[in-house]
Amino acid sequence: MKRLLLLLFALCPSLFAAKPNILMIAVDDLRPQLRCYGVEQMHSPNMDRLASQSLLFNRAYCMVPTCGASRASLMTSIRPAQGRFMTHLASAEKEAPGIVTLNTQLKQHGYVTLSNGKVFHHPEDNAVGWSEPAWRPGAPATGAPSAAPKKKGGKGKAKAAAATKDEKGKSRGRPFGISDLSDDEHSDGQVALKTIADLRRMKEGGQPFFIAAGFFKPHLPFICPKKYWDLYPEGSLKLPANYHAPKDAPEVSIHNSGELRAYTGVPKNGPLPDAMALEMIRGYHACVSFTDAQIGRVLDELERLDLAKNTIVILWGDHGWNLAEHTLWCKHSCYETSMRVPLMIRAPGFNGGKKTEALTELIDVYPTLCELVGVPVPAHVQGRSFVPLLTDPAQSWKTQAIGRFTNGD
Repeated sequence: MKRLLLLLFALCPSLFAAKPNILMIAVDDLRPQLRCYGVEQMHSPNMDRLASQSLLFNRAYCMVPTCGASRASLMTSIRPAQGRFMTHLASAEKEAPGIVTLNTQLKQHGYVTLSNGKVFHHPEDNAVGWSEPAWRPGAPATGAPSAAPKKKGGKGKAKAAAATKDEKGKSRGRPFGISDLSDDEHSDGQVALKTIADLRRMKEGGQPFFIAAGFFKPHLPFICPKKYWDLYPEGSLKLPANYHAPKDAPEVSIHNSGELRAYTGVPKNGPLPDAMALEMIRGYHACVSFTDAQIGRVLDELERLDLAKNTIVILWGDHGWNLAEHTLWCKHSCYETSMRVPLMIRAPGFNGGKKTEALTELIDVYPTLCELVGVPVPAHVQGRSFVPLLTDPAQSWKTQAIGRFTNGD
C-alpha cells in the first residue's frame, strides 16, 4: 500500500496538493478611495500592490449600505429583504437562522477558521463557525485608540480616552483628530499583530486556514497617528464638485448624516462649515492610509512565511462612504458613493494585474471562495461565483446589481 501511495504521488502530485488557504481582509467604511482605483492623491501603496497582483473589480457593490447588514449578507450570501439584514445591528444568526455561513461551511470541510477584528458586526454572531472565539482588540469597536492607560508613559492613552467623551461623558468626542499613540496601540495595529501571530501559528499547523482580518478604519472617528495626516497637507484636498443635493432627488435619498451628528462640534443640522468638511475629508484619507499600512504588515508576513503562494487573498469594503457628495456624510443611502465598494482577489494559479468592469455583488464572495478551494456551495446561496472572471475578465456577466436600504422594496 505504501508503495502504491508513493507511485500515485509521483504520477499525480496534484491529488495530494494542500488545499489553498484563505486570507480575507475586510475594511470598514472603505469606499474605492485608493490609487489603484484612480484616486491619484491617495497614499495606499499596500492595497495598490495587492491590486497589481489581483483581479480588481471596478463595479462591485454592497447589498445594503450599513455595517452589520452588509456583513451578514456577505457571510450568508443572502440578499437583504423586509425584516432581514436592514440595520447596522443585523445578526446573521438571528435573522437567517439555520443558514450555514461562509466560515461554518469552511470549518465543516476541514479549515481552521479564525476571526480577528470586525468581521461580523457582532463578535458572537455564528460563533460555532469559528475554530476559536472571535477576537476583538482592546480598543473601542469604533476604531478609536484604546482608552486603557499604561502604567508608564500612558499620557497618550489618557488623551485618547478624553477625546471620546465631552465634559459630561455623553458625546462621542470630536469626529477627527491626531493621535499621539503608536500604530500598535490602535485597534487596527492590534488586528495586524494578531493576524501576523495567527499566520505564524498556522504555518506550523499544516491544516488549511481561513483567517478573516477585519480592520476598523476608516470608520469614524478619524483618529490616527500624525504621520498619516502629514501625507495630506492642509489645503491639498478639495470639497467635491457635487456638494449639493441632486436636482429632483427623492426626499428619502437625502439624510441628515445622523451617525456624524453625534460627535462634538458637528452642527446638528445643515451643512458642515467648509473648514470642518475639509478636515473630515483629510481625516478619512489619513485613516485609509493608516489601515493600508497595517494591511501591508500582514501581507509582508504572509510573504515572509512563504504562505502567499498557496493562499487566496481577498479584500473588500463593506459599503461605500460619502465625503460631502450630495450634501451627505457616512453611508445609509443608495447613491453610488454609498453602494460601490473596493474588491480585489489574488488566487494561486491565476494571473493577476487585471481589472474587470463586470457587475459584481458582495454576496458573490461566498460561492467564489468555495469554488476556489473545492468546497461545496450550499443550496441557499444567492450569489454567483466570479471564478470565471479570473480567466476572462471581459466576458459577459451580470446585467444588474441590486441593493437596498431600510425597508423599501
